[in-house]
Amino acid sequence: MDITQHNSTAWEKDDGFEEWKQPVSSDVINDARNGIAEVLLTNSKPVPSDWYMPIKGKKLLCLASGGGQQAPVFAAMGANVTVTDMSLGQLNKDRMVMERENLSMEIIQRDMCDLSIFDDESFDIVFHPISNCFIGNPNLVWSECYRVLKKGGLLLSGFVNPLLYLFDLKGMEKGELKITNTIPYSDIEQLSKAELEERISNNDTLEYGHSLETQIGGQTAAGFAIIGMYEDISHDDVLDKHIKSSMATKAIKLA
Repeated sequence: MDITQHNSTAWEKDDGFEEWKQPVSSDVINDARNGIAEVLLTNSKPVPSDWYMPIKGKKLLCLASGGGQQAPVFAAMGANVTVTDMSLGQLNKDRMVMERENLSMEIIQRDMCDLSIFDDESFDIVFHPISNCFIGNPNLVWSECYRVLKKGGLLLSGFVNPLLYLFDLKGMEKGELKITNTIPYSDIEQLSKAELEERISNNDTLEYGHSLETQIGGQTAAGFAIIGMYEDISHDDVLDKHIKSSMATKAIKLA
């Protein structure tokens, strides 16, 4: 099956990932026009403004970043924004905010692994919130980001700590932390046939738990230098009591 297309369709469900599906208000856009903004790469902790400021006039790619949240804020701050996502429903939220607030953005439905429509060295910043848990090979994303960024350009990425995928999902829903899986993790390979069929029939997303060697080492292997990092919670009530299980990195394409 086409995992990318399945996950795109799964994102159209009314339930799940609600924190990434709420378009920003007019008040948020007005604040952004005045230089006051908060954007997220992970679930809760705002990205430090010095990771992307000054932003006015910069060419910025919001990658796999639909939902009417980050892209409109950057556009209101004066960036030249392109936003891509595989979910048409998420992109329609960006379009709604753009039209409501009289903003200008380029909105493109696109697989995060294939940026071939963009020329080499097209962007100053790539902003890539948590999303590569829905693809099998993040190295495709890292290499494409490196290609489309200008020399000295920045890649700001959010991703899940793979330890989140060590535990049995149904057990976590009951408040239990029971290690049943191995890392790297894949729903396709490690769920039972019955569990996998259930997720597919329920139109739930199919996910991957990538190693830190792939998430961080993959960026450096592509040519980036990591110059910033922070951790955040995952919104899992059980795990958040013990450890922060998402993180963000700031990487630079060296000249």
